[in-house]
Amino acid sequence: MQTRLSSDPHENGLQKRRLGESTLAVHAGEAHQKVADSITDPIVCASTFTFANTQAIIDYIEEKQPREEYGRYGNPGEKVVERKLAELEGGEEALLFASGMAAIVGLLMTKLNAGDEVVFFDECYHRSREFCSKHLARYGVVTRQVKACDYDAMEAAINDRTKLLVSESPTNPHLSIVDLERFAAIGKRRGVETLIDATLATPYNVRPLEYGVDYVLHSATKYLAGHNDLLAGVIIGSKEQMEPVRNLRGIMGAISSAHNIYLLERGLKTFGLRMQQQNANGQAVAEFLASHPRIERVYYPGIESHTYHEVAKRTMRGFGGLVTFLVKDADWRATANIVDAAMIPRIAPSLGGVESLIEQPLVMSYYECTPEDRRRFGIPDNMIRYSCGIEDAADLIADLEQALKA
Repeated sequence: MQTRLSSDPHENGLQKRRLGESTLAVHAGEAHQKVADSITDPIVCASTFTFANTQAIIDYIEEKQPREEYGRYGNPGEKVVERKLAELEGGEEALLFASGMAAIVGLLMTKLNAGDEVVFFDECYHRSREFCSKHLARYGVVTRQVKACDYDAMEAAINDRTKLLVSESPTNPHLSIVDLERFAAIGKRRGVETLIDATLATPYNVRPLEYGVDYVLHSATKYLAGHNDLLAGVIIGSKEQMEPVRNLRGIMGAISSAHNIYLLERGLKTFGLRMQQQNANGQAVAEFLASHPRIERVYYPGIESHTYHEVAKRTMRGFGGLVTFLVKDADWRATANIVDAAMIPRIAPSLGGVESLIEQPLVMSYYECTPEDRRRFGIPDNMIRYSCGIEDAADLIADLEQALKA
């Protein structure tokens, strides 16, 4: 029988401690000796999997043998990556999807029925908000939004129809930090399941399941894959909670291809190293901007002026590579000029890859919104979102300096 590395020290015969993130990212979930004695897991390009005879099918169904049947229900490489992500997050079961949006849609569609309600903190990815408010609403699901980190307002919004509490932490693009213990406690006290989108934190910086949160979501497109070359999403939770989500994914078909899975596993190998550099770069860029005379405000949980700095210090190992800031006395065009003048980062949506990215949220994500909606969502004309890659911090800072002067 092939053995796999687990974070359970008893299983591995290691000293009694949790394995580090880099060790898990490289080895967790993988067989020690693999097919063809390869050090890497093979790419299994099969849409269907064969059985030796009819009895083999019956054994598979009745005994739930650990093998594949049809590509929409699973792939050997997918299982490896799911185990690895579950180990990184400290959860029982991880479930891969074709994108982060496919993951949250899959969970919401599994958990919510007509007449049910879901409560969001209002600082969230605009497509998550749009799916709930525009599309789930067509099927009779009610979405309530309350101010981010207002726990009293969230609890007040709960009624006997509420089935799920949802937040990001850190939030995008304002980087507010949720008190995960308090958030989870509301759900436990009221008998409502909880979901945290921890894409911006990653399991390197925080593991929400340890605080009692039921589900953790990641857009694996970002830091987990890390190279701006694939789309993927993952939900992590208990085996019991994830089973109906897995069944619906098999029906929806929101799966990753074999090659995509291979790229994600390959990207995860350097996850710990990348996060060290991106945490350091984010902190350095944020501190530089916070002291710059042209900057009105910096949103970054690693600096003391951030509203939730104390919560972040208490709950997070590092603060990530995303920095949002406002340019002092700048209209949207002057702000756009700074974005255009930056030479190292590419102008693009997304975040978490090895290349630094820069964008003006007004233009990139909220251009078609009314000014009233942008104000409601907290997206001013002079906001810039900067995702630090793994370049040298001194070069990123020098480039921002020249862009701000220009």
